[in-house]
Amino acid sequence: MRRVTKLAATVTTTVALALTATACGESSSESNEGKNKGVGLAFDVGGRDDHSFNEAAARGTDRAKKELDVDVKEMTAKNDETEGDREQRLTSLAEAGYNPVIGVGFDYGKSINKVAKKFPDTTFGVVDSPSQNKNVAGMVFAEEEASYLAGVAAAKKSKSKKVGFIGGVNNALIQKFEAGFAQGVKDTDSKVKVTSQYLYPTNTKGFNDPAAAKDKASGMLDAGIDVIYSAAGQSGAGSIEQVSKKKGAWAIGVDSDQYKQPGLSKYKDAILTSAVKNVDVAVFELVKSVEDDKPLTGTKAFTLKENGVSLATSGGFIDDVMDEINKAKKKIVDGEIKVKSKP
Repeated sequence: MRRVTKLAATVTTTVALALTATACGESSSESNEGKNKGVGLAFDVGGRDDHSFNEAAARGTDRAKKELDVDVKEMTAKNDETEGDREQRLTSLAEAGYNPVIGVGFDYGKSINKVAKKFPDTTFGVVDSPSQNKNVAGMVFAEEEASYLAGVAAAKKSKSKKVGFIGGVNNALIQKFEAGFAQGVKDTDSKVKVTSQYLYPTNTKGFNDPAAAKDKASGMLDAGIDVIYSAAGQSGAGSIEQVSKKKGAWAIGVDSDQYKQPGLSKYKDAILTSAVKNVDVAVFELVKSVEDDKPLTGTKAFTLKENGVSLATSGGFIDDVMDEINKAKKKIVDGEIKVKSKP
């Protein structure tokens, strides 16, 4: 990979400084002599074109290709994978000489930290899971804070006083989205009822089942709910599609600014806003740190205060309620509002 001397944008530099740079020693477990072959990116289920979480990570490596002239090898998880499947994928990327190796999604947390022990000269990164090794960068996000702002928008825009939340999998991570959203709604208008449903209890297929999300959204709409926030990866596309069929109803996107996603363009007039996670910034900074021979490690939380998460304004549909949203944002940043991470 070639060196670059251009400075990164201010926001990404700030993020980089927040992580700890460490150097790792040599080990006989490093079997591939051709280091720095490029970036190994392991997607969660749904893959690169999920219009959401994986695609956000891909934007980070796309930027690295353009600005840092690195190669990228992409691999994608399948439904119902075992821990062994994930370990094998990560091991194959490390053995092939890719550095860094990045796992997209909390499901890679255990396997990343395990495989990293075998390749101490390789930098690993995992999105939505903490670091447990000196050569692992854990990139976690304050999803609950962006979701709170989405809740403010939902409460202000709902005419029926009924809003809904659809989660892909009922686990601690997705509960952060639900908790923040519900709190934002209730703090804005206590008369608005929040209905929360999940596609699957534990199976990560919940992030790759648009039909299931479509059915959930249909039931909510039939019950009079007119704003639906989905935190379900690619499944959310099914929810957005269903909402677009109901006049006066709004969908709230997640992870990426889904109004701008080409694959969702036919539904964009129904996408009120999106609770965005700047996964692309985190991924790019990790890649750049390896390029600069100053690999980032440790766990970094990307919060609302540093624009690690945000609420999208594309489409102009929330322009009329931005005063309320900005007031809430300031209170969160100043610590006046403590956003819950559990329902």
